Amino acid sequence: MVNSTVVVTLYINPMTGNDNNTGSRLSPFKSLTRALKVTKIPTIIHLESGTYSAATGEVFPLIIPKEAIVVGKEANKGAGIVISGSGEYQSPSFGIQNIALLLLDDASLLGVTVTNPSTKGTGIWIESAAPTLANNTLRDCGREGVFTTGTAKPAILDNIFVQNTASGLVMAGHSQGEVLRNLFERNPLGIALSDFAKPTIANNKLSENRTAIALSRNAQPILRQNLIARSTQGGLLVNGNAIPDLGNTQDSANNIFRDNSEFDLYNATKKKLICVGNELNPLLVKGSCELIPAEEVAVNTSLSEAPIESLSQKLSAPVQLDAHWAEPFIQALVSMNLTHCFADGSYEGGLGTGNWGLGDKGSGGQGERILPAPCSLPPASFQPDKPMSRAQYASLVAIAFNPFPKISAPDFTDVPNDFWAYNAIQIAASGGFVGGFSDRTFRPERYVQRLQVIVSLVNGLGLPPANSDVLELYSDRHTIPDYARKAVATATQQKIIVNYPDPKLLAPLRLATRAEVAAMVYQALVAIGRTSAIKSVYVGLHSRT
Repeated sequence: MVNSTVVVTLYINPMTGNDNNTGSRLSPFKSLTRALKVTKIPTIIHLESGTYSAATGEVFPLIIPKEAIVVGKEANKGAGIVISGSGEYQSPSFGIQNIALLLLDDASLLGVTVTNPSTKGTGIWIESAAPTLANNTLRDCGREGVFTTGTAKPAILDNIFVQNTASGLVMAGHSQGEVLRNLFERNPLGIALSDFAKPTIANNKLSENRTAIALSRNAQPILRQNLIARSTQGGLLVNGNAIPDLGNTQDSANNIFRDNSEFDLYNATKKKLICVGNELNPLLVKGSCELIPAEEVAVNTSLSEAPIESLSQKLSAPVQLDAHWAEPFIQALVSMNLTHCFADGSYEGGLGTGNWGLGDKGSGGQGERILPAPCSLPPASFQPDKPMSRAQYASLVAIAFNPFPKISAPDFTDVPNDFWAYNAIQIAASGGFVGGFSDRTFRPERYVQRLQVIVSLVNGLGLPPANSDVLELYSDRHTIPDYARKAVATATQQKIIVNYPDPKLLAPLRLATRAEVAAMVYQALVAIGRTSAIKSVYVGLHSRT
């Protein structure tokens, strides 16, 4: 059996650290620059609160190498952990640039604030790399918060882009990747795409920018479920030969344009744009555009060519998942009556309120046990690619496992008795599947990470620990925090972990989709003998010897 890869962990504190220290938790470095000089592959670098600037010993630009993870405070988007500065970088595509950070290969930057106050300064530069930026704040940069070029394919997730001088995010060259769930606020341009950029831009909120999204040259982004609101000039501006994907007859875009000043959509090209299933004001649409409502798409694509006698059958048939990778798992949970009513965004009905497991005197386990009632959902209404909140996760595991109380459930200060998932959270907490924070909150609306789901299932089910050697199977095993390595190894051995689209890519710090959670919960049921296994290429890797 191969040995586990050693992960180097370094600690930085600009207030109390010293660059002559060892970089340990008790003897932290003072500067990130010092940590990067001694970085080995792979490395996790923890940043404490403070400002990281030239005054504290930083030398810019800071270059984050491959397999390095720089971590601040993701919970508050890096508030209080500020990297501020600028240095010259010779870009193969754009010549000399003033940048604060350069991210290489698969580096990760999580939970920090980045600013570059220099004229024409860029916060983060990404060139032909595929890093992860998650839960950061990019603000007050002299030009843009993030610039991508070359064949960059970043994952830009859950960040805040605010008050940058030119743009929040610029993507040029042949950039692709994903831009998901970010907030772009009070930038002249929220997102600017040029050249042959073709990213997926989904579930973002763009508010109070001059222009929310501007396209030029041959940009071809995919735009889905974005909220584009209160732009002082306009929502989406399309120039040159750009052709945005604003939905088609098989896939409504569901972008919402609201309260924009001069235009929702301005097509300045010579080609007609097809816009399917978007919410916008036709009076604020300029240029050649064909607007197709979502309900019209459903009729035209599903029913128009069907024989008359089959129409009633089509209208009453259950909605399908269109060969989604997780369809077998979700269908199985539905058939086992283990899904619940969070999928449509409405939490009424069948989820009950009142104290569970507290008894008359809060004794724990003596009161009436009220499980959240499952509801029969059409599988597609599960919305499999959306993230899952902590409250939704608690509700799912409470229904799926109905755990026996191990401890007294805490009285979380932010979960009142009339909250829709109150009983589920009490059940899941008492059963050891979920816990709270040091301030006695549960934070029910926060989304769960894949790692949190994995650790929760192993701990809640009390599975016996496995040898950490199995972690060698994952190409990104260095991203697993030390405290979770045993749990991840156990879940791997038990074939609980489901990795889509790459079975060898664990992506532990990424937010879990509902599909991923459903699949792993199902696999956990398999592990404890409650149901039979479903064959999937995304489940289970065999150990190497």
